[in-house]
Order: sequence, then C-alpha cells, then structure tokens
Amino acid sequence: MASQPNILLLGDYSNCHRTLATGLRSLGCRVTVASDGSKWMNTGRDIDISRGQGKSGGARLLLRSSFGDLSRSLRGFDIVAIHDLNFLNLRPIWLRPLLRRIKKRNGSLFLTAMSTDIAYLDMVSPPHSPLRYSEWFVGSEPSRHHLANLEKWQAWHAPKLVDYQREALDALNGAVSVLYEYHLGMERALGEDRCAYGGIPIDTQLLTPQNLPDEPQKVKFFLGRDRTRKLMKGSDYLEAAARTVVSEMPEAAELEIVENLPFDKFLQRLRGAHVVLDQIYSYTPATTALMAMALGLNTVSGAEPEFYEFIGERRNHPIINAPVNLESLTDTLRNIVLNKTEIAHRGAASREFVLKHNSAEVVAKRFLNFWLSKL
Repeated sequence: MASQPNILLLGDYSNCHRTLATGLRSLGCRVTVASDGSKWMNTGRDIDISRGQGKSGGARLLLRSSFGDLSRSLRGFDIVAIHDLNFLNLRPIWLRPLLRRIKKRNGSLFLTAMSTDIAYLDMVSPPHSPLRYSEWFVGSEPSRHHLANLEKWQAWHAPKLVDYQREALDALNGAVSVLYEYHLGMERALGEDRCAYGGIPIDTQLLTPQNLPDEPQKVKFFLGRDRTRKLMKGSDYLEAAARTVVSEMPEAAELEIVENLPFDKFLQRLRGAHVVLDQIYSYTPATTALMAMALGLNTVSGAEPEFYEFIGERRNHPIINAPVNLESLTDTLRNIVLNKTEIAHRGAASREFVLKHNSAEVVAKRFLNFWLSKL
C-alpha cells in the first residue's frame, strides 16, 4: 500500500460519501466515489451505479457488476467502504456473491453505517432498546410510521434479507457510523473493537455562513423533505406545528416547504432560511440540520443529552431539540418566534459546532484512523 490508501466509497445517501471523499482527498488519499447520485438528489460521483427501471434495469446492473465495466472498476482498492449492506439495488441472492467478490478483489471491506439495516432494527426494538424513541417505536409502542408501514417492517425481517445482512456484517473488517443511533446498533452487532463513530461530514468551505439579522422582522421557517418519508421523519408534525404558529403570528413568522429538490437547488433555497425544520424521531442532527448549522442557521432536530455526552460536547448546545409530541413541538416553534433575538447568536454557535465536530476533514480523519487500524 502507498503512503496514503486508495479508497473506494461504494454507494451514497444524502451526499455523505461524496463529502467524505472531499475530506479524505484533503488528507492526501486517492478516492473514488461510485453511487447512484442519491437518486433524485443527483449528487456528484465518479462512477454511476444507478439501476434502470424494471427487471431489465436490474439485469443490466447485475451484468455490469458481475462481468462488465462496473466489475472491473470495483477492484484493486486498499479500502472499500459500502454505504449500506444492500450496497447495490439488487436482491440479496445477487448481492451475496457480489459482496464476496468485492471483498476478495480488494484489501479490506468496511461499512459506513448511515442507513437502516438489521443491526439498527435489532437495537431499536423493545424491550431492551437503549432509546426512548425512534422512527419505529415510541416507548414500547409502534410509532405512527410503523403502524402505517407494517409491510416495510415485515419486509426488513424477511428471512432471506436477514440472513444476507447478518452474513454481510460478519464479512466486514469493521464499520464507521455517522450517527449516535447507528453506532449503538453497530456496537451490538460487531462489538466495540470492530466499530467506531465518524459523524456526518459537512463541507464547511462550500457552506459559507449567512448573515442573520439581530432581530428578524419575520422568522423564516424552512422545511425541506422527501415527500415519501413524512411519517418516518415526522415532517408532517413539523409542518402542522409551523402552520399553527404562522397562523397565530402571521406578521412574525412564515413557512417555506420544498420537496425532492436536486441537491444544488436545495442548497440555494436553504440559504434563505432562519430556522430549518429537520426531523423529530432522531437523538441527533442529520445531514440537512448540519448543513443548515454550517450556514449559521438555526435548526430544529434531534439534540438529546445522550448525543452531546457521546460526542463530548459540554459547552455548545445550539440545536433546538424537537419533541415527538405535536403540542410540545408547537410550543417549541412558538418560543423560537417569541424569542427571535436569540436566532443570530444561536446561528453563530451552530456554525462553531459543525466546524468542531462535523467538518469534512475532521470526520475524514476519524474514518481514516479507524480503517488504517484494521488493515
């Protein structure tokens, strides 16, 4: 291996691997990103692994990854990090031999834990979950998302998928998690020695801070979401709470909602906000929240005490924690408007938080140090 490893980041969600590549390249690594562009986000990549529509699209992707150009491109790396145990949009019966081939043709195989998998679902399931709530359960009861998507829960626990995912976990050299919750799942599945926390990388050079007014005349709430995941993220509650506050104080607050925008257009709209409404069922801020914070904006997202303790942050707690109850959530948004002189200060603290904990280079160092320790 050269002084710096040759790395393949295989797959992506919400621009995470692409941004991680930016951080790794700043450290001198050679990095290739192969992804489908996070689907409708159309994020950047070096190799496209999109699946076409229907069975014919699946067949073409399988042929590319088994015998064609994609098979030749996915070999010869010191480190391969997959974004999901289901790293290509194919059935488990085809993923199993592809994963074995990737592991055989490269130096080491890691998971970037950034999505739902059997390790995460095992961890959130009562009665022994360390979390008080998740998108699947609130307390010991199934959540609204769960009850509305029982077939998804059952599909995640289909024997063939579970068997494949457990085999894939066994094949890993290790995993690096981007969220506290995913880290808890990986620790249970792999043990402490085979996993580490990396965090979500944010390109802070791309996201220059906005100048928020000391006291905005109107607080601009912004809700950007995937229209297919409203219940999963609780964005329906965020919308309802914001609309209530805006109707009560139309002279003091307004709401903009965007759905399924390509990444670059989404960033343009995000920059015009004061307060970004992210999600309610997470203990931690995810990509949208952290990008907003890097822009010096306020964000309503996950910010439980366990998260701050986990990352060792005892001083700067700028994220507005989102209650899972609609009435409490409405009170939270109402208090933001009633105390709008705090917005500019909170925005500056948010930028400071991301620079310290989630800048692309900081996160890349955590990933690289763990990977190198396992080679």
